[in-house]
Amino acid sequence: MNVQDEKVLIEKLRSLPPQCQSEVEDFVDFLHSRSDDRRLVHAASAMSEATLRKLWDNEDDAEYDRL
Repeated sequence: MNVQDEKVLIEKLRSLPPQCQSEVEDFVDFLHSRSDDRRLVHAASAMSEATLRKLWDNEDDAEYDRL
């Protein structure tokens, strides 16, 4: 988003009644929270990858892979 678009967005926000501004703020908070949740899930997946690889990549499991 360029500077002009940001200015237009800010003016639109300022023109809203206070209740609507509050709703916009809640929505922005939700978007931030969702982004944080995705980063947390990604980090947890990355941390468990090595352990899960040991469980899945073995000779016994290879038999199931061939089914």
